[in-house]
Amino acid sequence: MALLKAFKGWRPPVDIVKELASRPYDVLDSNEARIEAAGNQYSLLHIIKPEIDLPVEIDLHSEVVYNKAKENLELFRKNGWLIQDEKEYLYIYAQTMNGKTQFGIVGCASVDDYMHNVIKKHELTRPDKEEDRMKHVRITNANMEPVFFTYPAQLEIDTIVKDVVTNNKPIFDFISNDGFGHHFWVIEDPATIQQIINLFGKLPATYVADGHHRTAAAALVGNEKKSNNPNHTGQEEYNFFLAVHFPDNQLTIIDYNRVVTDLNGNNAEQFIEKLQENFGVKEIGTEIYHPSGLHNFSMYLSGKWYSLKAKPGTYDDNDPIGVLDVTILTNQVLNPLLDITDLRRSKRIDFVGGIRGLAELKNRVDSGEMAAAFALFPVSMKQLIDIANSGNIMPPKTTWFEPKLRSGLVIHSLD
Repeated sequence: MALLKAFKGWRPPVDIVKELASRPYDVLDSNEARIEAAGNQYSLLHIIKPEIDLPVEIDLHSEVVYNKAKENLELFRKNGWLIQDEKEYLYIYAQTMNGKTQFGIVGCASVDDYMHNVIKKHELTRPDKEEDRMKHVRITNANMEPVFFTYPAQLEIDTIVKDVVTNNKPIFDFISNDGFGHHFWVIEDPATIQQIINLFGKLPATYVADGHHRTAAAALVGNEKKSNNPNHTGQEEYNFFLAVHFPDNQLTIIDYNRVVTDLNGNNAEQFIEKLQENFGVKEIGTEIYHPSGLHNFSMYLSGKWYSLKAKPGTYDDNDPIGVLDVTILTNQVLNPLLDITDLRRSKRIDFVGGIRGLAELKNRVDSGEMAAAFALFPVSMKQLIDIANSGNIMPPKTTWFEPKLRSGLVIHSLD
């Protein structure tokens, strides 16, 4: 059963929260972070991307960088830019995008739940990225950023959340520069907190939606601390890590698309001819074409959009991985036709989140940077949960969640 824990969060004062809250560390590179935090001493990027306060040529994985994160965190606390709550609370974090609001419960998930697969995953993690975040957690001794979890929607939990939101003003309520709304409530009532914890205790599992590397890093550091503490009791804060839990029926996965640098020696006509063996190919023209459903792809090539419909027999409806459109594209196009066999390391392919729109695919091909683009129909939440429950792993770059969680609304200390 899933464990949820209240905690004494560190939160910014209301008057600086918009300036302090930042996008997650992994959605912008160092140069973008420098630009985004320029002139803003409050930005959490000074802690989660501390290289922005060091010379440009600095090795991002040097001890100097991680120590700068610790130094900046201590400065934020000293300056009163992060203040710890006196009691253990749960919180509600809501996000609004395009008129739709999703409500998540902020609390601590359990390291043991991660280790024993009560927290289920659907992506592989890279050891180098894990170690980067592990060093950050070790040195700051804190979970600076929450991970994004989901769970099967429960009416009783929804009712409690609605009651809190309806009867209380949010502590934080602002629109970030990307136009998304962020709303945050503190659940102070002990009885309500315990009721939510009890209801989570009835869930057989929770699921990592986004942030697999942060989840792994937080859990592995907690497990390290457990192993190194001869007086371990299981109640220490390092046994838990920061997560926002959203009900699955409020979340939307958007498309995660592909662009390729070349056609592996084929010209456009030859490539289309080869595609016709396993796809029904229809030329659409210059108007942007969105996939109409599962197993339908849109392709942009040589100034034109095409509809690609996977033919029966090219996928297995009974295989939770084989039925995915990312698998079909990989098995029928990327591997055999383009000789792109390692999606994680190949320099001939790039991935574009659907939040950028299909016009971004067109622009990258028209600029000459890329030779072709493929847009996919989004994976469903049911597919994600089915795959996680089956113990399978999705192919790389399958899901894209938006809006991203803002980092800095609340922080969890491990001591």
